[in-house]
Amino acid sequence: MTTVTTQDLPLAISTEDAERLFLGARTANHFTDEAVTEDQKRAIYDLTKMGPTAFNSQPLRITWVESPEARERLVQHMAPGNQDKTRVAPLTAILAYDENWHEHFPEFSPQAAKMQGMFDENEDLRLTSGKANSHIQVGYFIMAVRSVGLAAGPMTGFDPQAVDAEFFAGTGKHSIVVVNVGHPVAPAYDRNPRFAIEDVAETL
Repeated sequence: MTTVTTQDLPLAISTEDAERLFLGARTANHFTDEAVTEDQKRAIYDLTKMGPTAFNSQPLRITWVESPEARERLVQHMAPGNQDKTRVAPLTAILAYDENWHEHFPEFSPQAAKMQGMFDENEDLRLTSGKANSHIQVGYFIMAVRSVGLAAGPMTGFDPQAVDAEFFAGTGKHSIVVVNVGHPVAPAYDRNPRFAIEDVAETL
């Protein structure tokens, strides 16, 4: 396990940006009452969409949960430990993938529009690609949240089948992660340790 500081890194971004995006950023469980603005929501998406995906497929779909009514619909399907913090977060996003992402080939990859047929004919390939690339986009989403000065609290502790039935019935969308978003309250505990590169990487 190791601790990293900006002095250790050959950075091409500022040390302040490295702190905001990586070294100083934390998963947030609690937030202030300050609202997330519409401009911030749009900026989060506009940054997220620019990250690379296979074929430029962009299968991630975002459902912002903000109203008390929508929040309660979601909270009932969260794991017990995630219910209260989701109920009081300024904003929550259900991140899902669209199983019909391939139908937009002429829009997102016009030079390869004929490839849509390959995914029409192979459901396993279509779903596997949609899931994999949407999970990549979840990472971009979290970094985008941090880039606009907010914090993210991603959670997989929920019933995805129940959330899909509640919010996405008949749409082809499938939930993968729920993320609370807002201005964070300082965490009550120190960051847990990270592995050293020697523990997890090899060069062949």
